[in-house]
Amino acid sequence: MITEDIKNQLIDAGKKLAQYKLITLTGGNVSFRDSETNLIAITPSGMEYKDLKPDDIVIVNLDGEIVEGRRKPSSDTVAHCQIYQNRSDINSIIHTHSPYASCFAILNEEIPIAQTTMANEVGGAVKVAQYAPVGSDEFGKNVLKILGNEKAILLQNHGVLVFGENVNHALTAAVMLEDTAKVYYLARSVGDPVLLTEKQVEDANYIFQNVYGQA
Repeated sequence: MITEDIKNQLIDAGKKLAQYKLITLTGGNVSFRDSETNLIAITPSGMEYKDLKPDDIVIVNLDGEIVEGRRKPSSDTVAHCQIYQNRSDINSIIHTHSPYASCFAILNEEIPIAQTTMANEVGGAVKVAQYAPVGSDEFGKNVLKILGNEKAILLQNHGVLVFGENVNHALTAAVMLEDTAKVYYLARSVGDPVLLTEKQVEDANYIFQNVYGQA
């Protein structure tokens, strides 16, 4: 069930995206999929998050058909639906235009595992989905071609998609990915970055899942 609390989570996430400078003005979008009903709550098109109220959040089904709401949903709704249809473990998607990660998207270059925070939140190198017009069926299909078990994907000449079990998980991944992209960009500007090995990534993930944080 899509509750008012869920709608407020989407709005709060959008405000934090702006606060962390991962989007500007009306850019980006946030969605949540209710695993019981398969209904999707998604932010509206062309509205700043600071101005949103719960009633502005649009509810659609997996086919992208509006079930509830008076606004036009995000132009990326089709891609969100396609992803949810193909990954039952994903319950939240966030799209950003974060500058450093988007820089690599423009270069059509994946972001490798360069530090443990990215290993923890994203799990592996972030690949690039081929360019397609925003809102097109092709846009979503290009994402699906490389989706696999990825937790984040770069969108060529566009931006970033991150996936999570819930809205907060997706938001954290978006922030950590941009931080890693920035550090990797800076490291490359002064030398040759040393990347983590597969074993180091596994160890970092184990510590994050079993040692880090409060019980």
